[in-house]
Amino acid sequence: MDEALSWFGQASVVVSVLAVCWTMIWQNLQHIHLQQFFARNFNRRARRLAAVVDPYLSVTFEEYEGGRIKSSDAFEEVKAYLTTASTRDVRHLRAECGGGGSRRDAAADRDRLVLSMAKGEEVADVFKDVKVWWSAAAVPPPQDTVPWSRASRAERRFFRLDFHERHRDLVLNEYLTHVRRQGRDVMAKNRQRRLYTNILKEGYDDGFYRDVWTHVPFDHPKTFDKLAMDPAKKKEIIDDLDMFKKGKDYHKRVGKPWKRGYLLYGPPGTGKSTMVAAMANYLEYDVYDFELTSVNTNTDLRKLLIETKSRSIMVFEDIDCSLDVTGERKSKDEEDNEEKDGDPRRPKKKDTTSKVTLSGLLNFIDGLWSACGEERLIVFTTNHVDKLDPALIRTGRMDKKIEMSYCDFESFEFLARMHLHEDVVEVYRAQCDRVKALLEEVDMAPVDVGEHLTPKSPKELKLENVGPCLERLVTALLEKDKEDARSGPQAQVDGQDLVVVEDDN
Repeated sequence: MDEALSWFGQASVVVSVLAVCWTMIWQNLQHIHLQQFFARNFNRRARRLAAVVDPYLSVTFEEYEGGRIKSSDAFEEVKAYLTTASTRDVRHLRAECGGGGSRRDAAADRDRLVLSMAKGEEVADVFKDVKVWWSAAAVPPPQDTVPWSRASRAERRFFRLDFHERHRDLVLNEYLTHVRRQGRDVMAKNRQRRLYTNILKEGYDDGFYRDVWTHVPFDHPKTFDKLAMDPAKKKEIIDDLDMFKKGKDYHKRVGKPWKRGYLLYGPPGTGKSTMVAAMANYLEYDVYDFELTSVNTNTDLRKLLIETKSRSIMVFEDIDCSLDVTGERKSKDEEDNEEKDGDPRRPKKKDTTSKVTLSGLLNFIDGLWSACGEERLIVFTTNHVDKLDPALIRTGRMDKKIEMSYCDFESFEFLARMHLHEDVVEVYRAQCDRVKALLEEVDMAPVDVGEHLTPKSPKELKLENVGPCLERLVTALLEKDKEDARSGPQAQVDGQDLVVVEDDN
């Protein structure tokens, strides 16, 4: 019995020692992640075995890159390249509207379609006797807990390139470079200029990208040769645009982002928006129309900037009405104090969801974020340039300031020849001289002059019948002169004081 107890005691000691040793060993094994160690070695051998069974590699081009912040240029280039390769052998195609690279080709290419392979299709391509395969696929967006936002999300598309492992160097170093270059050429040929506008207040949700721009084809007919403007000023603007378009090396040499700011200011109806259209047609740029009242924060404004493309015009119309960009801004504390100490009958400040600030806008057009892209014009339009903050319109932000003025006689002659007949000024000299005298006294916008000159019947298109059009303009100018006289400064005698009352309008 004693011997059994002695043996049991010794065994207990041995087991205890083994338990302590095992505990120490296990703790050290946990530090080297034993499970991951075995899994990593197993995966290595599994990949080697898979390479023997399937020696093909793949490269994926996703629609969005950079943490889903920016659309992928490589994806668009591959898509353009496949428009030529996929139309030969693919059974199911996607059709998109195409357009010529310039306005001269727009009429001929208006009905042309650009074809690319649809989701689930595969097409083969050959490069230097090496065969590769392209396939198109898409990933559905994640389920959203907000039902109304599902419609605003689109599936994320991608292209996949499959090729044999022994052609790795050729495909990665030569073929992909060839694809991107050819794709850019096809994009330039099939490019259809677009007019964009921001549609969503939030472009990102749960880390998943959502489109922030929507677009329509840009086919505005206004060009510089149809723009009623002083010829010398028009030539100055065209020369400035030419210098900008050819200024890539210059901007790189001086260390400036390849952009330029334009400020268009003047009374309503003087042609600020049509000037933007003429600039876009001359440069063959896309147009981004920023609606700042629908942008929540400065961060959202930067997201919109990131998603704009090069060779474009970014337009902020009526900038003085979109944000508080006047030179008499007050701090939030001052505004709150005015509300507390002011007249209780005074209406409270209108609440707005937009938190875009002047500082955020300045950083957008002239800060670090302004270098996200190149060959872009930033255009502000306003009816009241004197109300804008000097920091917003200083040189470097608004490099070119263009005053859009009321119609003068030279602009009238241009409009008369364009609307009526080339010889109208010479044939109807007396009426035109009367218009000239009135235009020196009356301010009328070119758009109003053009409307009065527009023929109202087919017979007025003939030179011998354009007299009524000129008479309508003369009548409108006389009425405008009388209206200005009635609403202008008036002297009123109040007792012995002379008070001058002016109409703010």
